[in-house]
Amino acid sequence: MTTPRLVKVASREPAQQIAPFAAILPAPSTMSDSNSAPFALGIRCNNDDITAIEYLAPCAAQVPQSLLAKEAVRQFNAWFADPAFVFGLPLAPAGTPFQRRVWEAIAAIPSGDTQSYGALATQIGSGPRAVGNACGANPYPLVVPCHRVIAADRGLGGFARQRGGFLLEVKRWLLQHERH
Repeated sequence: MTTPRLVKVASREPAQQIAPFAAILPAPSTMSDSNSAPFALGIRCNNDDITAIEYLAPCAAQVPQSLLAKEAVRQFNAWFADPAFVFGLPLAPAGTPFQRRVWEAIAAIPSGDTQSYGALATQIGSGPRAVGNACGANPYPLVVPCHRVIAADRGLGGFARQRGGFLLEVKRWLLQHERH
């Protein structure tokens, strides 16, 4: 059995530890599009709810530490096999009322489709930057598919508060996976 990982949170406060991952699931290394997945998923949960899902650099799997983590791994594997899979995971309440409104609108974007930050902002009566900030604060990627929100020029835009590097490669992979 793999030892749970503790992660320190960067802060001006004294170092604090957050809950270890309840499971780590590497994305499949090959798909029908034959692109290697550039990430793994770190799943955090308590006894009742998923509390966070994080994109990690490719790494080894960690065996689920609870029944809920095992169910999350099952559902993520189902999504990897069929991106039209609909998640049914209990998510811990998170975010501001505005963020939750954005996340609900994002969850309504069908698999394989995208929507621009501006179009989503118009739909909920907000601005594109505020929508982008809410996307970046999403604690439940894939379940709340913020990767489906793109720039007005059809470019990737940002992803998880980053404008380049590792996470944009993840976004590119996710969009390509859903289009196949």
